[in-house]
Amino acid sequence: MAQGKRVRVIATETRPRLQGAKLTVYELKKDGIDVTLITDNMVGYIMSQRMVDKVIVGADRVLRDGHVANKIGTLTIAIVAKRYSVPFYVAAPSSTFDLSSRVEDVVIEQRDPREVLEVNGKPITIDVKVLNPAFDITPPDLVTAIITEKGIINPPYYENIPKTIAKAINV
Repeated sequence: MAQGKRVRVIATETRPRLQGAKLTVYELKKDGIDVTLITDNMVGYIMSQRMVDKVIVGADRVLRDGHVANKIGTLTIAIVAKRYSVPFYVAAPSSTFDLSSRVEDVVIEQRDPREVLEVNGKPITIDVKVLNPAFDITPPDLVTAIITEKGIINPPYYENIPKTIAKAINV
């Protein structure tokens, strides 16, 4: 926008906590960016209709080899993007990078089952077992590039992430 480019965003609501609807949409609208909200299970349809030129997601943690831990649903978006040849970028500050952990070391938090069983404190289903992982992990082969404040990191990530992050630490 600041460079005069036309930017339109399709934001996912990120169930069950609706962070996309509550936070992402708010921030984009506040900055005057044209945004459309969809449910997170509409991603396949939206990409199959060629309504997306590129995907940019955030990250909670990026490992040395390029695995990306982020809010649940990120992996699904990456897989659909690959299927429809849509570039998939991760935007992450250098503080997000973890150069010492392996993907096997990442623990996926299981959130409160009530987030899935209830809406606004009211039950929406019978008493049933719930899987409610807060995050998923996107493998590096689905990531086109990683955007940082120090520049864009391209594959091979195992080589290029440490170079960029070391440069960020030494600056």
